[in-house]
Amino acid sequence: MKKPAPKPVRATKRQIAGWFDPEVSKALRHLAIEGDSSLQDLLAEAIDDLFAKYGKPRIAVQTRRKRPKS
Repeated sequence: MKKPAPKPVRATKRQIAGWFDPEVSKALRHLAIEGDSSLQDLLAEAIDDLFAKYGKPRIAVQTRRKRPKS
């Protein structure tokens, strides 16, 4: 069976994932809600902070986009 094609916005992207305790997931969701943001935005910010810590250019924010206001 053939895999479905990725959505056009994801066609050139790679997924990065990890396994964490449920409390981590819950805390991230709460931060996203409190900041009117998304998990994608929070993770991009965290990755950029990690890059900066190691003297690398901040490149993850280039992939971020604002969530539409409801």
